[in-house]
Amino acid sequence: MLVLCHSFVRSVRYSATHPLQSFLCVTLRRPRPNGSAGRASREEIGTLKVFQLIFTSLLLFFSSTSVAQDDAIKQMQRQFVTAKDGAVIELPEGTFNLQTSLWLDGKNNIIIRGKGKDKTILNFSNQISGAEGIKVTNGKNITLQDLTVQDTKGDAIKTQFVDGIKFLNVKAEWTRGANSKNGGYGLYPVQCSNVLIDGCEARGASDAGIYVGQSKYIILKNSKAYENVAGIEIENSLYADVFDNEATNNTGGILVFDLPDLIQKKGGYVRVFNNHVHHNNHVNFAPKGNVVGKVPLGTGIMILATNHVDVFDNKIINNKTVGTAIVSYYITENPIKDSTYYPFPTQVNVYNNTYERERTKATMKGRMGKMYHFKLRFGKNVPHIVYDGIVDTKQPAQICIHNNSNQSFANIDAEHNFKNISRDASKHDCTLPPVPAAEVKQ
Repeated sequence: MLVLCHSFVRSVRYSATHPLQSFLCVTLRRPRPNGSAGRASREEIGTLKVFQLIFTSLLLFFSSTSVAQDDAIKQMQRQFVTAKDGAVIELPEGTFNLQTSLWLDGKNNIIIRGKGKDKTILNFSNQISGAEGIKVTNGKNITLQDLTVQDTKGDAIKTQFVDGIKFLNVKAEWTRGANSKNGGYGLYPVQCSNVLIDGCEARGASDAGIYVGQSKYIILKNSKAYENVAGIEIENSLYADVFDNEATNNTGGILVFDLPDLIQKKGGYVRVFNNHVHHNNHVNFAPKGNVVGKVPLGTGIMILATNHVDVFDNKIINNKTVGTAIVSYYITENPIKDSTYYPFPTQVNVYNNTYERERTKATMKGRMGKMYHFKLRFGKNVPHIVYDGIVDTKQPAQICIHNNSNQSFANIDAEHNFKNISRDASKHDCTLPPVPAAEVKQ
């Protein structure tokens, strides 16, 4: 056997045992007179030269591809830094492996545009500088569209202090799947106003896939969140419409929370409607200490300590622990140090939703899972709508529940250690003035 291999400067004769050697080497078998090895024939040398030419061409191709990608990344970074107001930052098609965040600060009327959600992919799996993939701060009228951000150390796309922020056909994901080391938020507008999220996806976030925090005037529509701890979360935010979305295979599908110790103290005036919230039974993989770490797997929609929330015309299907939960902050068992914080849900209207659920037991994981198992003891007859029953004695809660398909209910009387659990929803058969539609300035 004669093995002819191409090194960068010469051919050598040796036994090829490594797979890479097998790829780079030409193995020629030819009978020799009297069993002798003999010298390489002209045919063998000619074949070797052909393979040398092919291999050299491959080297040149991959080298030029690497150089082209490096040039494209440098161009992206340059555009983010030097963009003038009114600029369009065009991101090319391809998968680009970035090691540092892309940051746009103090700019107005900027479009950051890829070639398509599945065509322009920014991968940060080898990130060494910064936490976010894309960060946008202190601007006005910023659009991000037609791109994917993958595998960031922290949040995928964070925007802060932006008036007029659009996410259009954008995807954020962690490709290794559920992992507590994944970044907290996929799409993350915080302390923004006039927020539009349309046609987006989020997967694998260890807190919330699509999160809007401490913001106002919000429309979140036509989007999908899956394999996150919280699929969609509206937190301490005012005037939000969340509709025509799909939340599936998260720990909790859609959360509307008000939490203490934040700059924007109070949210509310939120409408959650026409969403498909189903099979949110994923194990909770939030890092220890996160509030969402207390959300039990199998939660469809949870309303925590916020006010003026309408939940209507949703399909809430096969969330094994609860379809819709209406709870105070006290259910978390976390201490409240913020003296201005109001921990009770008020003026919540749940109506015209469709509920379905397989007959199976709720989760037994976590504190709430143990509460279900040892205190509530619903077995397989788990109610679709659960109210914790912790109330402000100085102010009526005004929790209205009516006209839901397959409606079942429980007030679990958490305030009195679950002593007087009631499945009678008649006290909540009421209506409230509708929450007005959110308006976002375009």
